[in-house]
Amino acid sequence: MPSNRPLFIVAIDGGAASGKSSTSRALCRRFNFLHVDTGSHYRALTAALLAENTGPEDTARVVAALARLPVGTAVSGNEARITVAGRVIPDAELRAPAVNAAVSGFAAIPELRAALLAYQRGQAAVAEERGFHGLIMEGRDIGSVIFPGAQLRVFLHADPEARARRRALEGQSDSIAERDRRDSTRTTAPLVCPDGAVSIDSTRLTLDEVVGKIAALIGEGMTAR
Repeated sequence: MPSNRPLFIVAIDGGAASGKSSTSRALCRRFNFLHVDTGSHYRALTAALLAENTGPEDTARVVAALARLPVGTAVSGNEARITVAGRVIPDAELRAPAVNAAVSGFAAIPELRAALLAYQRGQAAVAEERGFHGLIMEGRDIGSVIFPGAQLRVFLHADPEARARRRALEGQSDSIAERDRRDSTRTTAPLVCPDGAVSIDSTRLTLDEVVGKIAALIGEGMTAR
């Protein structure tokens, strides 16, 4: 059932392995918010497009493929997962080396980002319809493009060495520095710390400490509504 209280939206941005997902999931469990990982949206479309032998260099083919690949949402617990042509793509496919190598290229295509914009903003309606108290959306352009008016905007960052170690512990081998360069220098919706966002350096903080800092901000914001 939809809640009578206004939806509280939290935007969490940051580079790869900055702690966005672990932090967001913990906060969503604590506050009964819906978690949306927009990075998985780009990974899911990347996996689907690669399966059609479509590369990021062929924008026309990408646009044509997007027209026949409808997206939807599947909610399990506090997690919203994108569906592509009615299918939730497994994490193993989303994290495959081919997807790691191509996702930044696809994510830089303005037409692909435009195709996802309304869908991503529409996740607020999904959260309301499911009765969640709020929405935490994580990515690289949430506070700057998707929800610039979010009640709380956070930018997580950490030094490259710390993030590379975290990535290795996850069993991933994509280049943190190269992902940062691509995401920060693309023309459309680059990775930036939005003006007015709360910047948190997670290099020397535990997950619990990062969660605690943001939880305090959410609590203050919800009380002030």
